[in-house]
Amino acid sequence: MKAIIADKEGKLHLENVNTPTIKEGEVLIKIIASGFNPIDYQMLENELERKLMHSPILGRELSGIVVEVGENVKDFKVGDAVFSGSGSMGSNGTYAEYIAIRESVVVHKPNFLSFAQAAGIPSAGLTALQSFNRMKLQNSDSVLITGAAGGVGAMLVKILLANKFTNFIVTAGNEESIQSLKEIGVKESQIINYKTDDVATFSLAKNNQQKFDFVVDLVGNKIGEIAAKLLKSNGTFLDVTALSTEESRETLFNKGAIIMNISNYTYSVEKEYGYYKNGLSELVRLIKEKSVTPPNIEIIGELNIETVTKAHEILRLNKTKGKKLIMQVSI
Repeated sequence: MKAIIADKEGKLHLENVNTPTIKEGEVLIKIIASGFNPIDYQMLENELERKLMHSPILGRELSGIVVEVGENVKDFKVGDAVFSGSGSMGSNGTYAEYIAIRESVVVHKPNFLSFAQAAGIPSAGLTALQSFNRMKLQNSDSVLITGAAGGVGAMLVKILLANKFTNFIVTAGNEESIQSLKEIGVKESQIINYKTDDVATFSLAKNNQQKFDFVVDLVGNKIGEIAAKLLKSNGTFLDVTALSTEESRETLFNKGAIIMNISNYTYSVEKEYGYYKNGLSELVRLIKEKSVTPPNIEIIGELNIETVTKAHEILRLNKTKGKKLIMQVSI
């Protein structure tokens, strides 16, 4: 099969490699579409993220068709349309034509989702759902979300609104991102343009000069430092990026903050595979009931180096404009 391989220097190569063979309880999936996530390029550049690489083939979410089933597979048959957030649990990543993966992390793709839409759901959707579930919000709580127009942020906002929680403020970096947030139900009065507005001043002004009970940081680095200062003492800070700085960590320590590190990876380490199937099934239910809309997607290109390089650069520069980036692997 064709696959995009990352070498030890972090450079990418399109190569022909062996199609993975399935084990007991696994299915072999012909990948139709693969989603891009910031962790993909971060694994090439960040030592902490690189430790999560268990295959030189990147990519953590997919949709496709089952072409082979292993022994004792109960829920799937050849020809089933499926999708999954594979993480590091498959034989390889999803920048490839095929993947072998345990059936316990795979779900059936409903007809009301295209393959491209389904491939854009797992990583961002599970991260957003985990964030929402762990916050256990009360109506009186206030929430600040940085970088809300990205895949995780947009899905989290949709889940908040689906649960009739509206006491949140978000940041975005350009007019396209701001417009995408308005289209999913965020009011203009809830949005801060971090490129033109002083985030600290505007955040407090929009929250009655009060600091926030919860901060969800989807950006990290300098924005994370500002966000940490906007958290109440003993508040809860959700770190979704692993890009905190020494300054932000010191700020949070001095505030006595509760820090929630949001990671889907931990559930594969602990072999809690139900997290993936249950979470994806919940997201399908929300979309079916029209409580949440599918991700706004953009197909960047086919399985080649140019597509991956372009997608990584858009993610690195935070210029997704509210769209989930997808690679069309096959038809």
